[in-house]
Amino acid sequence: MNNDFLLVMVVFLGAAIIAVPLAQRLGLGSVLGYLIAGIGIGPWGLGLISDVDAILHFSEFGVVLLLFLIGLELNPKKLWQMRKPILGLGGSQVVITSVVIAIIAVGCSRFFPALGWRDAIVIGMGLALSSTAIALRVIDEQQLSGSETGQSSFAVLLFQDIAVIPMLALLPLLAGNSGGSWLDGVWMLGGIVTLLAAGHFLLRPLFRYVVMSGVRELFNVAALLLVVGIALIMQMIGLSMALGAFLAGVLLAESEYRHELEIAIEPFKGLLLGLFFISVGMAVNLGLLWQYPLQILMVVIVLVAIKAGVLYLLARLFGVGAKSRSQMAAILSQGGEFAFVLFTAAKAGGLLAGELAPLLLVVVSLSMMTTPLILQLQKYWYIRSFQAEDEQQPLSDVIDRQPRVIITGFGRFGQVVGRLLFANKIRVTVLERDPSQIQFLRKFGYKVYYGDATQLDLLRSAGADNAEALIICTDDPSEVMEVVTICQQHFPQLKLMARARSRVEAHQLLSHGVECFSRETFEGALDLGRQALISLGMHPYKANRAQAHFRKIDSQALRDLLPQHSEEVNLASRQKEARKELEDIFDREMRGEQQRHQGWD
Repeated sequence: MNNDFLLVMVVFLGAAIIAVPLAQRLGLGSVLGYLIAGIGIGPWGLGLISDVDAILHFSEFGVVLLLFLIGLELNPKKLWQMRKPILGLGGSQVVITSVVIAIIAVGCSRFFPALGWRDAIVIGMGLALSSTAIALRVIDEQQLSGSETGQSSFAVLLFQDIAVIPMLALLPLLAGNSGGSWLDGVWMLGGIVTLLAAGHFLLRPLFRYVVMSGVRELFNVAALLLVVGIALIMQMIGLSMALGAFLAGVLLAESEYRHELEIAIEPFKGLLLGLFFISVGMAVNLGLLWQYPLQILMVVIVLVAIKAGVLYLLARLFGVGAKSRSQMAAILSQGGEFAFVLFTAAKAGGLLAGELAPLLLVVVSLSMMTTPLILQLQKYWYIRSFQAEDEQQPLSDVIDRQPRVIITGFGRFGQVVGRLLFANKIRVTVLERDPSQIQFLRKFGYKVYYGDATQLDLLRSAGADNAEALIICTDDPSEVMEVVTICQQHFPQLKLMARARSRVEAHQLLSHGVECFSRETFEGALDLGRQALISLGMHPYKANRAQAHFRKIDSQALRDLLPQHSEEVNLASRQKEARKELEDIFDREMRGEQQRHQGWD
């Protein structure tokens, strides 16, 4: 089957289509789905594909494309700003984890007589690396890129990728072949300097020449040529292809072609990353797993525990938040794809004799499969923790501060109202039922009380008997109407004002006699329409008149159509009622207002 390219493609794509959606539905993530697909079709599964090494070598190009895109997001200035987490957090993680694992490996030499101190150093370096592909895929899936978790994880990953270079240069020394080590180091350094210089002076003119040709698909060809060419050069001088692609991306991060390059590379990156994960799954030697099941599983558990523990402690030392450091520790706890490169090179150089290298590759592959499972357990733990916090709701500490205005609900909508009143020295009492929101707002000096505004006793405690107005800013329409009913029965002197999500809620408020309300999307949309008229050439004064006239007509239509409104509006009929009302409004405007005013003048 290895010679039948089309059949191999069908097997890969079919396995992905079956396994990945199932894994997603089970909440395991796409990465584990790809790994399971690889195990299923690999030589230790159904045996549909046997040439794993060739496919794994080709699929590593997905990691190269991934790091090129990351480089496009990081210009040299931003990299310099990240120097502390990269060198501090990333450097500490690699050094400490390598030393700890190497010491443990030396202690295990009695179980593996062929394992010497040189092998232990190689094992420590290789297992200290995490999977860039898996970690960044998880960060992207969970939308953590701009968070503290994402930034800290990326800093560690970037240092690990850079550290691969000295690790590979150290292998000849450990193998006792030091004759060419200095020359190799000079050769590698010269290659990096040449790449940076050529990229700085040649890349922009190259893409300018391609763009001037006017052939759009040629830009995609040039983008792929750039990444493939750099990967080839880096491989020839014995360096990481992914690091070269990353440096090329950094060089183009401030160029005018950055976004076009992202668009051109993105589809290939996703496809090849999926292929890489499948290849890793195929590389899992289930024969060794059946032969040494307890030993391998124990090593996997110890590896994940050590890496997660070191990362968590270092992140705490560097001031990373509690939740962020636990997420980072879980995301980076596995072995990495560069361990395959390091262990293979070490074996070729005479290190990691016997079954040691294959055993380590199985350990790395299995550790990659633990990441989605750990993240699922972590997510479950967070949910249970938050539920436990919610069960311990704080007691209401609201007191009557003799406010002129009471605001219920202090989310995004209520905060705008409250800030305007505070700025004009109006005495306000704010009621909010979300404990985390209260804690956050009190940090900024807002006097916010915990409480459910649908409770009569709470409203009395807040001063509703003597207040002038109550503004209902909660986003639940049923809760809004419940508060309106309570206030009309027990606090008739209160001037009621409310938030209406749509025309349907506005009709409900009108039917209860509440004349002061704000449709949360109406004013913003109307203002955007006024700006559109101005941008199309209408005089600003005329656009303002059109806006005011439209507001007047719409408000009148809202009241004219009130008798058609049904009090009992459930979720199923809400959209139908709104659509029918919109048809009536358009019909009125087309038949009457357009003839009378000749547009919105």
